[in-house]
Amino acid sequence: MTVETAVIIACAYFIAAFVKGATGLGFSTSALPVLTLGLGLKSAMPLVIIPSVVSNTIIMVQAGHFRETVKRFWPMFLATIPGLIVGLLILDRVNGLVAGAVLGTVLILYGLVTISRPAFHLPEHLAGRLAPVSGFLTGLVNGITGSQVMPILPFFLSLRLDPKRFVQGVNISFTLSSLVMAAGLTKIGLMTWHSVWISLAGLIPVFVGVKAGSFVRAKLAAETFRKLVLIMLILFGIILVGKAALA
Repeated sequence: MTVETAVIIACAYFIAAFVKGATGLGFSTSALPVLTLGLGLKSAMPLVIIPSVVSNTIIMVQAGHFRETVKRFWPMFLATIPGLIVGLLILDRVNGLVAGAVLGTVLILYGLVTISRPAFHLPEHLAGRLAPVSGFLTGLVNGITGSQVMPILPFFLSLRLDPKRFVQGVNISFTLSSLVMAAGLTKIGLMTWHSVWISLAGLIPVFVGVKAGSFVRAKLAAETFRKLVLIMLILFGIILVGKAALA
């Protein structure tokens, strides 16, 4: 590994952890744009697995309501697995720049949806029917792009859950997706012991970033910083789409 590569990885981990600590946004969604721009999407995807699982587990323990959330949304969580398998099969066959452009599109949509925060409320009977569909599509998008937020985040927003149950539901999905993704990336040869050791070493900037982000969150209005981060993710998405279009 070159010094330049190590610096890119450390910066991506720190930025993502900083964002996670300050705003609660997903680690993978924040880290992947930086890593993808420097290393390419296929090389970047295995590097976010371990830090993502570690940060998500901490939040899940803090949020509570684990059994209740699993009992309510297990069909959605279960449907994520076949979606991930299909997405990984597609990833193994598509060009890295194309996959990067898909990731960019997902980031743009995610940023716009989250900033706008639509007041749409999904009725309970429809939520039950659409939950497995949302899970499958989330797994599909995750398998192709590495991003775990679409469309599960808008789905949970539409249910108007209280913050703790919202955070728990999202992070259960994130963690399950990361574990299945680890197995899938290993199967297709993208996740190796080399990437595992890099990820473990990267827990140091992750820890520092979370602490720094938490400090900023205490000083800055959370909503203001959250919007700034979302704008940054949209810009990253535009860059990734543009990079593929100009190639």
